[in-house]
Formats: sequence, structure tokens, C-alpha cells
Amino acid sequence: MILDDFITITPTGLYCVYGDFYLDPQQPVQEAVVSHAHGDHAIGGSANVYCTKPTATFMKHRYRKFAAVDFHLKEYHQTFKIKEVIISFYPAGHILGSAQVMMEYQGTKYLYTGDYKIEPDPTCEPFEFVKADVLITESTFAKPETKHPDPAEEIKKLNATTANIMLGSYALGKSQRIIQLINEHCPTRNIMVHFSIMPFIKIYEDYGINVGAYKMYDRKVMKNNLENQVYIVPPMVFHSYHKAINVVRAFASGWENLQQQNGISLYISDHADWDAILETIEKVEPSQVWTLHGDGRQLKEYFGGKLEVKILN
Repeated sequence: MILDDFITITPTGLYCVYGDFYLDPQQPVQEAVVSHAHGDHAIGGSANVYCTKPTATFMKHRYRKFAAVDFHLKEYHQTFKIKEVIISFYPAGHILGSAQVMMEYQGTKYLYTGDYKIEPDPTCEPFEFVKADVLITESTFAKPETKHPDPAEEIKKLNATTANIMLGSYALGKSQRIIQLINEHCPTRNIMVHFSIMPFIKIYEDYGINVGAYKMYDRKVMKNNLENQVYIVPPMVFHSYHKAINVVRAFASGWENLQQQNGISLYISDHADWDAILETIEKVEPSQVWTLHGDGRQLKEYFGGKLEVKILN
């Protein structure tokens, strides 16, 4: 039997009353199950954090001694219990260590995707489809008109110019994927990386992920070579250098508003688009879909009465 109140939204975040824990809480709590290490899902300060090993490593880098009182590290497919809820993690394909959270209670399976993508990405564990009674999915890009283009074709746009490129990218997950894609598809480029991104790349490498060649940013190199340099910077730096000269600007994101006023539009997203969400629903075979993060109205409309779609946020 599906319990309508199995997961509820509270000011602190997603709460499971039957296990007395939070999923990706927005404030420190006693029991936190964390899907992945992006700052809007993983905050510091909780007492007990249940997550994958890479997620804990990223959180410790970001929050130092305030990351958590105790980390409980879990492998994918390993089961553990919080109160009476049986929990296991499955790869979410979003960034290194990202997990879908399967929660089983009284014989009913509730699957929380966290952020996810289903297309191949050699810089993280591939998404795994797993059957559940309730699919709790992100709906960041749940619009029929949203179709993420092929990332290889997008990155090849950089080959259209020999000019130096300032490329905005999130420090964790996106940057490592972008470095790998440039190495594979833009072989003439010399990749330089902002110092704040370097520790995240090192963690990826410590976990055996080879992103390819890159160097720490060197102002002299950029100044003396006006061609073939790609400088990867986090969003804050990208937006603060909006008048940078002698560079073509690009920002790697699925969001259209981040493509405005750039020399190259670079639609590379780490979230599921409309088709990916439909494919996930088809393969998970849930009786109900609950939506989060974004707008679930078009999914509800699309399925009409054929499948129950509940909008949580």
C-alpha cells in the first residue's frame, strides 16, 4: 500500500516520518540521507549523514570539520535501515557518487532519484534503472519542448573558433565532465582551470576517474597565447568578468537564460530532460510518480488519468 504521507515537504526539506530522517535537508538535522554533494542538496552540520563515499569526500572538502558529526558510508546496492525503513543507493548518473535513494517500508518501494541524467558520462557512475512502486523524480526540465542536445556535438562548437574561450562551469561535476569532453572532441585546445575547481578534479582522480589533460590557470599563458586556450571558471568568476577582453564567452548549462550574451551557447546539462524522465518512468514502472524540483504540471497533464502524478513542491 502506498502511503501518501511517506515523504512530505517541510521547511527543513523532504521528511520521511516513518524513518524519522530527511532526504537532502536544507538545514542541519539528526538523520540526513544525502543523494549527492551539490550545495543545494548537501549542507554541513547534520549529526548522522548517510551517503556514498565520494559524496562524503566532497562534503568534507567543502565544509571541513562542519561537514557532519558522523558519516555512514554506503556502497551502491548495500541495504541499511533507519528505524523501520530499508534503504539502498543506486547510481544516479548526475555527478561522481550521486545516488538514487530506494526506501522500502511495509513492502512498498519508494525511489527518490535526486538529480539525475541517464545519458553516458565517463566521469561518473552510469544511471541504473530500478523498479519501484513510487518514483519521486526531479522535474527540473520536465517540459516537452526541452530536449538536451548531444554533449559531444555541443562541445564541438568550441572548434568553430580558434579564439581563447572563457568557459563558465560548476566546480563539482560539470567541470570534470567538460574537461573530459574537450580532451576527447577538441584536441587542439589547451585547458586551464581556475584554482577553486582544482581540488574537485583531484578528488575525481583519487577515485580513479581520468578526465584527461588540464593545467592550473596561468595568466601569462593566456596573455601570450591569444588562440586555443580554454579557461574553465566557476559561475561567480564567470559573471564577475563579464567584460573580459580577447575571449569568447560560453557557459555550460541546460538553462537558456545562462546562454544569453555569450559568444557560444553550450547546452550541456546534468539533469534529465523530458524524454529521459518519460524513459525513466517507463523502466521503473511505478504506480505513482511524485515530482520535485521544478514543475510537474506538464507530466501530470501528459499522463492524464493513466498514471497518478502528484506534485510535491
